[in-house]
Amino acid sequence: MTDYNRFLCREMSLLAFNRRVLAQAQDPSVPLLERLRFLCIVSSNLDEFFEVRIASLRRESKLHPHRLLDSGKTPAQAITLSSMEARNLINEQYSLFNDVLQPELAKEGIYFYRRPTWTAEQRQWISAYFDREVLPILTPVGLDPSHPFPRVLNKSLNFAIELDGNDAFGRPSSMAIIQAPRILPRVLKLPPEICQGADGFVLLSSILHSNVHKLFSGMKVKGCHQFRLTRDSDLSVEADRELLDNLRTAVQSELHDREYGDAVRLEVSDLCPAHIYGFLLEQFKLTADELYQVKGPVNLIRLTAVPDLVERPDLKFRPISPANLPKPSKNSSIWARVRQAPILLHHPYQSFDPVVQMIREAAADPDVLAIKMTIYRTGNRSELVSALMKAALSGKQVTVVVELMARFDEATNVNWAQQLENAGAQVVYGVFGYKVHAKMLLIIRRENGQLKRYAHLGTGNYHQGTSRIYTDFGLITDDEQITDDVNTLFIEITGLGKPAKLNKIYQSPFTLHQMMLEHINQEKLNAQAGRSARIIAKMNSLVETEVIEALYAASQAGVQIDLIVRGMCTLRPGVPGLSETIRVRSIVGRQLEHSRVYYFYNNGAENTYISSADWMGRNFFRRIETATPIEHPDLKARVIEESLTMALKDNTKAWEMQPDGSYKQLVPKENETPFSLQEGLWQMYGQA
Repeated sequence: MTDYNRFLCREMSLLAFNRRVLAQAQDPSVPLLERLRFLCIVSSNLDEFFEVRIASLRRESKLHPHRLLDSGKTPAQAITLSSMEARNLINEQYSLFNDVLQPELAKEGIYFYRRPTWTAEQRQWISAYFDREVLPILTPVGLDPSHPFPRVLNKSLNFAIELDGNDAFGRPSSMAIIQAPRILPRVLKLPPEICQGADGFVLLSSILHSNVHKLFSGMKVKGCHQFRLTRDSDLSVEADRELLDNLRTAVQSELHDREYGDAVRLEVSDLCPAHIYGFLLEQFKLTADELYQVKGPVNLIRLTAVPDLVERPDLKFRPISPANLPKPSKNSSIWARVRQAPILLHHPYQSFDPVVQMIREAAADPDVLAIKMTIYRTGNRSELVSALMKAALSGKQVTVVVELMARFDEATNVNWAQQLENAGAQVVYGVFGYKVHAKMLLIIRRENGQLKRYAHLGTGNYHQGTSRIYTDFGLITDDEQITDDVNTLFIEITGLGKPAKLNKIYQSPFTLHQMMLEHINQEKLNAQAGRSARIIAKMNSLVETEVIEALYAASQAGVQIDLIVRGMCTLRPGVPGLSETIRVRSIVGRQLEHSRVYYFYNNGAENTYISSADWMGRNFFRRIETATPIEHPDLKARVIEESLTMALKDNTKAWEMQPDGSYKQLVPKENETPFSLQEGLWQMYGQA
């Protein structure tokens, strides 16, 4: 095997993940409305794929057209290969929506009404809705010398209108552009009385198409063609750090510009004529290779709202509630509980409430002097941030590290930063050039005349919404060495100075990568010495080449390696002479597998870590991350069992990676009991 074949194309690996998500939408055993949700998730993921990965390759192709990527391909070759696969995936999506999901939804009384099928009563109601809710806020732009082609927002719904005739000013025009304001719902539920009691939906594109003539009085509308543009959405503050006096102001400026980045993809309906999409491609400086013609609405993501608008519990996942920790004795605080033993939380199977309670108690506790916390993603509504503001208003020292460059959450984080500052919190924006991705919370409390620290470290964000969907671990501890490490990390982030040596925690960009390599190498040495050697790791993505090479070397020494990688993986497993003892699997189900866990047997020591970091270059070298050892025997056993051992038993939602980068879904063998990691955990935590 030549060197360049040692690594797979990361874009193709990411598309392979989306194919596994699409398989959930194709699976008849998944509730019907949830299948529609999975279909929309694929569309959302593909948007980000074009905004980030394809856009990055385009930039690289312009700057360094002949530079080879880790996969051995040039950027242009990677674009061509992944664009072909993306096109295949999109075509499969629309076939599934049109030929399978829509007919099955119709059998259940859930309809997407198209214009030719509207009854007279429906047409009248839709026309009145257009006049009342849509027409007043539309601004058509007729293209002529005084009205050039308008700037089109990223991922917005737009319409190219073909016209014939002169307007009131005698101006001839053959084309107009209408941008649908984002405030308008893209899918509208019709009143049941005009749908014979069924759940009926109509798309905004159909509503506008049938009424667009009202915007062009006295002119003939020859055609109405929806289109959608995807732009480069990379957000980078390109400024000299010495001249940049306010990162927040710079990010706010960049957020506006991101809506108008370079075009990377044009989507149109398959009914759009060539002269229209040719005109649009010319306006956006795109080629035919960047045109995607779809058989249906150009934005399937908007259908995400449909399951929540339909009261059909039988067509959705059954409701499940996370388990709560055993109730403490009366007047017992969380501090007393942690002093007895550290607390390990496994979300969403266990409630996120203890983390919220920790900050609430800290805000109200007169003995708490200071609170320090990182915010990467926390959502538009956050009890955690509200509690932090309450603590600051009460006079406590509150320090919050807000990551302003959290992709697609920048605006939310800017807003929280402003509110926290207004409440009196000390807000810092991390370290210029490095994203603060670590999940850390530190409480400093006066007890018996001395200061005592309590810390929470996690694999996921301080986001109550995603804590009900994503699988993550969180550790609450008063371990003096760990809390000292967390305090040191906050001082490094907010202040200046050389990195200090930590007691137990490993951190990026200083020690985490080297620790990984040393642990992997130690397992290799143990195998070469004839001792048992084992590595199990769970993460979202694996693409960092030095770690992959170390894993290859360990495999060649005989180390048994199991990698549970949800998304991208550029390592080739099971290749003779290279990676024979490496197995890679991906689990895709109701929950998003998000926790990062590393396990090294190490002669029976079973070194186990929970971490915020995937095995990617950005996590090791361009972000601030943590990896925390789980040392308490009971908690370590839980992490190993619940995150790793049970994941390796999954034979219903697990996919096994092949040497060529493709995946095969596992099915129970004869006489083998079907087992799902996620269902098994829900049962373990009392949700049978």
